[in-house]
Amino acid sequence: MEQEIKYFPSNKLDVLKSLSKEALLENLKRMLLIRNFETRAEVAYLQGKVGGFFHSYAGQEAVQTAVLEAIGPDNWYVTSYRCHALALLLGATPNEIMAELYGRAAGNALGRGGSMHLYTDRLLGGYGIVGGQVPIATGAAFTAKYRGNKNEVAVCFLGDGAVAQGAFHEAINMAALWDLPCIYVIENNRWGMGTAVENAISVERLAEDKAGGYGIKGYTFDGMDFFNCYAGFKKIYLEMIENSRPVLVEVITSRFKGHSVSDPGLYRTKESLKFEMQRDPIQILLSALMEQKMIDEETFKTMDKEQREICLASMKYADECPWPDTITLEEDVFAP
Repeated sequence: MEQEIKYFPSNKLDVLKSLSKEALLENLKRMLLIRNFETRAEVAYLQGKVGGFFHSYAGQEAVQTAVLEAIGPDNWYVTSYRCHALALLLGATPNEIMAELYGRAAGNALGRGGSMHLYTDRLLGGYGIVGGQVPIATGAAFTAKYRGNKNEVAVCFLGDGAVAQGAFHEAINMAALWDLPCIYVIENNRWGMGTAVENAISVERLAEDKAGGYGIKGYTFDGMDFFNCYAGFKKIYLEMIENSRPVLVEVITSRFKGHSVSDPGLYRTKESLKFEMQRDPIQILLSALMEQKMIDEETFKTMDKEQREICLASMKYADECPWPDTITLEEDVFAP
């Protein structure tokens, strides 16, 4: 399947030249933090420390990491319930996120949101309703344009399963009508909750085949390759701040876990998952940096250990945090 996909044309060497060594190593570190956080948080879930749902981003780290490097944190972001990675990238600490997963008072949302609802100054939340974030991102893009913030755009992450939702169509249609600066990023991990994308969506290319219906551009990126994603999102962002036109992007990626922790993933074979994991986005970035003599194996192991220890410390922090006082339950509620 990989050989049949025509990805956005990019050159790895061009990206390596355009980013400093420090920036490239920082992106590798960010991806390692995400991977280690998801691994430790899943352990906490299996230990009964985390309640509710838990959706791991393991395997998809290159996508959102590349977006943040390409367009920066000073834009508006919104995503689905698979939101731990984006919160980390936008400045939420492992301590506050882990505490939120544990339901503790020091959590990102004071222990009220849990795994699926994280926020920062620029992250408008993770959304538990499939496709519910798409109109929110469209509204953020409208606000940016209305206020005349020319260099500001909205970025909306959604899964392939959300493409069939009516809110997806209505929001993008509105953005196209009003020239709203919003990048809609379909993270196509190919399975939705457990149904193969070809059995759920009527077109083969989720962005390129659908974009024409709204009169906008559509692209397909390799979501396992940081370099392809960075090059593509950089191009889109520079064009968008000039013309304010929305763009639809499909990134072909793979989640290395089930849809959620409780999903055994019986709908895909062990062989197919093993094949996909051979294109681990962390290893792809690492290999390129090692080829350029920017990092060696020992330095990588040290970096990985540091991120692992940060995440282990966040588990200890969360465990020691106090529970919320029930008397505060109705505080900060916008509407009853």
